Amino acid sequence: MANIKSSKKRIVQNARRSELNKNRKSRIRSSIKKIDSSALDKKNKAELSKNFLKVESELAKSVNKGVYKKNTASRLISRLAKKIKSIN
Repeated sequence: MANIKSSKKRIVQNARRSELNKNRKSRIRSSIKKIDSSALDKKNKAELSKNFLKVESELAKSVNKGVYKKNTASRLISRLAKKIKSIN
């Protein structure tokens, strides 16, 4: 355990941030899986596009927070858009 006050503070901050990042990644993964499963079932297009917008928003926020890199989020969005477009 650290002895310096700032080091102790850093340990607490890092733990809090890693927990938040883990939750954000989990939420994004869950919503991507939700889109994939509904895309396989070929549900209505309106619901898919609504869920896609939510995922796209979450990914953009996660890029700003530093959870995902910009190109990674862009790649995920592109793949989802391609799947949704192929349903038509």
